[in-house]
Amino acid sequence: MNPLALLVLALAQGAGPAKGPIALECGAVFDAEKGLLEDARVLMVEGERITAIHARLPADFSGTRIDLSGASCLPGLIDLHTHLAFEPSAQSYGEVFRLDPADYALRAADNARKTLLAGFTTVRDLGDRDNVTVALKRAIEQGRIQGPRIVTAAKSIASTGGHADPTNGWRMDLMGDPGPREGVINAPHEARKAVRQRYKDGADWIKITATGGVLSYARSPDNPQFTDEELQAIVGTARDYGFKVAAHAHGREGARRAILAGVDTIEHGTFMDEELFALMKKRGTVLVPTLTAGAYVSEMAKIEGYYPEIVRPKALAIGARIQQTFAAAYRAGVAIAFGTDAGVFPHGDNAREFELMVQAGMPMPEALRSATLTAARVLGMEREIGSIAPGKLADLLAVAGDPIADPAAMRRVVMVMKQGRIERLERTEP
Repeated sequence: MNPLALLVLALAQGAGPAKGPIALECGAVFDAEKGLLEDARVLMVEGERITAIHARLPADFSGTRIDLSGASCLPGLIDLHTHLAFEPSAQSYGEVFRLDPADYALRAADNARKTLLAGFTTVRDLGDRDNVTVALKRAIEQGRIQGPRIVTAAKSIASTGGHADPTNGWRMDLMGDPGPREGVINAPHEARKAVRQRYKDGADWIKITATGGVLSYARSPDNPQFTDEELQAIVGTARDYGFKVAAHAHGREGARRAILAGVDTIEHGTFMDEELFALMKKRGTVLVPTLTAGAYVSEMAKIEGYYPEIVRPKALAIGARIQQTFAAAYRAGVAIAFGTDAGVFPHGDNAREFELMVQAGMPMPEALRSATLTAARVLGMEREIGSIAPGKLADLLAVAGDPIADPAAMRRVVMVMKQGRIERLERTEP
């Protein structure tokens, strides 16, 4: 077995970053801050970090060379909206009565691996069951499981009957009365308790469902589901504990209340308008559009029986609208960061989002920036990830072809490196 094959095998078995230096010889390098780098094709990595960028391989280099001359190298991608514990199927609505927390945890581990191998080295997970992504995050950090770096909100916060009420659609004797521990609140003091519970549980962000949703077993996809006082209690307490807040919002009024309360990101934003775009710009609120989820639910809603009948008309109406709102928000100058809602669609297909963003009018370099440097800034991690520069963590991706000319190239992954560790390497030569 050749030395490179031995290196990849060792890394796949959990040996961590290579001991010596690695030179990635790229066909082209895209940097989120500078665009396509014409005079830099060789990325030098040692340990967990990028050490240098060169136009050509130094003559005295004696480490491991990886030939990516047929590929484009980019920073590792960041998806700001995933649900690793969930995956779509026609049986999803009954699984809650059949699956144990261990089942969700094992599913999440498999989905984390798929996500990483698709080139996403960091994700923000915005809602799970039984805090499985908190445990998954620890396991990945300890090197026990292959997966992306996880920033997790654990269980999202809703109101009774709201989009993230875990007992929606259950029969009365099973429904009970979930409270702040389960992520259901109905007053400011309960809102504060729910945030504190997430702090205790080990969450990194707070996720709220400010409006109705598409896939919840409830009638309205867009009604506001928190009072102003509840939102202020959530955001205020979150700030006390060092959290940022993400707000699921399809409907206009719920989105407006969330923006005014000070949330950091609006997820989906389906029925927002020019007035709310202006408000977002004024308040510094970032839109995470999730176009892939919208397209997927629209497609699957056409299959009779895939979704319950209470869900199907919502999926048909909202799925198509998300892309239109994204296009309008982009034209209005709203800050946009990449997020897909993976888990609503199969994990590993996250890169489809780039194609949908370009179809809606965003140039590919800006779409790539939204998934790298902009997303890193949303997470407060821009000093470590999101761009290619000496000293930053070696989160790197190589795809076959030119993604600027062909966004579908983002699905043709040939190499993934996370924190100096080669997670995936495909042959690029004939």
